Amino acid sequence: MSSLDWLVLFGTLGAIVAYGVWKTWEKQDLATYLRGGYQDKWPTIGLSVMATQASAVTFLSTPGQAYEDGMRFVQFYFGLPLAMIVLSIAFIPRYFQLRVYTAYEFLEHRFDLKTRQLAAFLFLLLRGLSAGITLYAPAIILSSVLGWPLRLTCLCMGGVVILYTVVGGTRAVSQTQKLQMLVMLGGMVVAFIVIVTRLPPSVSLRNAFHIAGTLDKLNIIDFSPDPSRRYTLWSGLLGGFFLAMAYFGTDQSQVQRYLAARSITESRMGLLFNGLLKVPMQFLVLLVGVMVFVFYQFNLPPVFFNQPELARVYQTPHATHAAAIERRHEAAFARKRSAIERLDAALNRHDKGSIVAAEKAVRESEATFASVRGEMKQVLATALPHAATKDADYVFLSFFIRNLPRGIVGLLLAVIFCAAMSAVASELSALASTTVIDFYRRSLHKDARGPHYVRAARWFTAGWGLLALLFATLASLLDNLIQAVNILGSLFYGTILGIFAVAFFLRRVQGTAVFLAALLSEVLVLVLFLRTAIGFLWYNVVGCAAVMLISAALTGFLGLRRSS
Repeated sequence: MSSLDWLVLFGTLGAIVAYGVWKTWEKQDLATYLRGGYQDKWPTIGLSVMATQASAVTFLSTPGQAYEDGMRFVQFYFGLPLAMIVLSIAFIPRYFQLRVYTAYEFLEHRFDLKTRQLAAFLFLLLRGLSAGITLYAPAIILSSVLGWPLRLTCLCMGGVVILYTVVGGTRAVSQTQKLQMLVMLGGMVVAFIVIVTRLPPSVSLRNAFHIAGTLDKLNIIDFSPDPSRRYTLWSGLLGGFFLAMAYFGTDQSQVQRYLAARSITESRMGLLFNGLLKVPMQFLVLLVGVMVFVFYQFNLPPVFFNQPELARVYQTPHATHAAAIERRHEAAFARKRSAIERLDAALNRHDKGSIVAAEKAVRESEATFASVRGEMKQVLATALPHAATKDADYVFLSFFIRNLPRGIVGLLLAVIFCAAMSAVASELSALASTTVIDFYRRSLHKDARGPHYVRAARWFTAGWGLLALLFATLASLLDNLIQAVNILGSLFYGTILGIFAVAFFLRRVQGTAVFLAALLSEVLVLVLFLRTAIGFLWYNVVGCAAVMLISAALTGFLGLRRSS
């Protein structure tokens, strides 16, 4: 990296952190520390909600997802806009009416303490684990750029986030997220423009999209009813709707963002703003990944994008075999590039017969090229049995470090670090507030004064940050990070959403019935995860529906028992 890149990176990060601390430096009571003092307007709410969800995993892993699998992942978000409307109508007024600090306080008003603390516990389990993944993703980048050990990088990254979150609480998170989100969106737009300008002069944007489509990278809509397919229109609309309902309606890291609003109207407008812009934002990030794929049709990509792991192979007895595969990889690329150039020329001539023939040649050469890459992964697995053979998370990182001009590299690194800081800070703040409000103040220290709880919240923020650092050291065992986060969420979100759905829509059901139903439903979801191959988005539907059906059945059974 150049001096300009370092200046852009640390200048951007330093300015954002300093701004957040400056805006929240005053003495804070519990309401200010955990709910931001009810001061935020809808633009802050909307950008904060988007930044909380758009972690570094989004900007690091999603382009790699598109590079390997195309645009189909965008279907994951199709249910989100409808969920924002339902939450604005049904959830937000209840939360504001009760003036709750956490979403789970509402459950005790509606049911009982054990149901409240079960939902809070599931949230702590889910978000505590995913915070480690959220921290690990940007640590990959800094580790690769600086050559630092990954664990040391995690410690440095986590320390910065823990510091300003402990100092400023929820308001510091919201204030910094406004600037972070603007940097993220601007950085991805710049990345797209730069990639397009780096394509050969003869390759128009239209031709680039045609090449991507020929190799099945513009597969936006999948109408398949097969439940084992992860991303389809139906899983996105239905499963994505339930996941968005659970995440934005019951996950404290999101609820805490819009509970800081000045009014119900500001909160609703912030959520609707998120619903309006989230799908286009994800489309843009995926499209950047597709354009990286097109770029590598004309420029030789690494045979394995995780270059430090590949370098380790060359220190083993398998080095000769790996070198032979690299030579075959270069030859296969040359043949594929020749086929791609013939397709580009045919497109420019509008010669339909030549286009069809060239498309066939491109697909055949891509299959050969992919098989050679697969052979290298097999050698890697043999030479380094404990190494990860999935390299999708390194695609975008490898591309922009190698190919983008000075200054832009620093900007994109700032994008990913901004995303990391915003998401981790939101998670730590939410974990601390849930721990303090739903367990510590409710069951352990009921009569302490406000300053005591603020100090406790700071200590719990630091404690959860340390646990996230610990789990981050294990995140390298996972495959694609964006999928890992979403799978982890789907294991618990359906059950949590089911509890809230019963609270809002099944008025006859009481605490014991929904508590037992939630336990049984969570077991069902885990069994499906371990024993079946259905797409993970359906876990959200199954978990929510099971809680509602089982709790209604138990209510009827318990009612009959009492009447007899």
